[in-house]
Amino acid sequence: MYGMCMLIVGIISWPLVFLGVIAALGSNDSATMAVIGVYVFYGILIALFLWISAILYRASAYGNMILLTNSQFPHLYKMVEQAAHDLGLKSVPETFIYNSNGLLNAFARRILGGNFVFLTSALIDVTDDKQVNFVIGHEVGHHAAGHLRFWPNFFRMPEHVIPFLGAAYSRSREYTCDQLGAYVSKDLDASRGALQMLGCGCRRLNTGLNCEAFMDQEKLVPPVSGFINEIFRSHPRLTRRVAAIKRVVDRLESA
Repeated sequence: MYGMCMLIVGIISWPLVFLGVIAALGSNDSATMAVIGVYVFYGILIALFLWISAILYRASAYGNMILLTNSQFPHLYKMVEQAAHDLGLKSVPETFIYNSNGLLNAFARRILGGNFVFLTSALIDVTDDKQVNFVIGHEVGHHAAGHLRFWPNFFRMPEHVIPFLGAAYSRSREYTCDQLGAYVSKDLDASRGALQMLGCGCRRLNTGLNCEAFMDQEKLVPPVSGFINEIFRSHPRLTRRVAAIKRVVDRLESA
């Protein structure tokens, strides 16, 4: 919902911005022309910086991280292949494992037109294969859902000036990909456990996870401070994400 609203308003906003620039150029006012020139200069500079950064990041990934293939951790690569197939992607995202020095994380990126997924070594270390399958499904889901496509995100750019709207859209994307991850893993307990492990981070305690008790913690979150904390975040809090997966699975089972 947030994404569609931002896209529609953005498509309307960009022509207005363009017409405003045309009108300003037609005024022949030197001060206005100078301001437009500054914006154009910095826009080109930022675009160039992002392009060069993407080239360097891709080179760093291939040169320093572990690329999953049929000959490199094939059991993990098959998870990526299956997730791409289940979610309707035409190609398998290039997926890397990298040394995170203890940081648990996973993310998807679109680099120079290619789909990439990155998994930290710590995340692989503390989760079992079923939980990793959920994480892979979640990250591949970002590509399948079109969250990282350039043009839709370009058109949404003007709406990021509205306070909290961009963060709300980001949180909605995470809920969507949690559902896709659960669909790929086809295991409710593993899906919820993978999210809970992001908060726990201890391999020894993995088998003792109690997702029901974790969801009950949501009742202890103070309403006001919890709301304020949430609206600034790009990701929903884990207690809500775990509960949301259970609601979706319950609806599917009762349908």
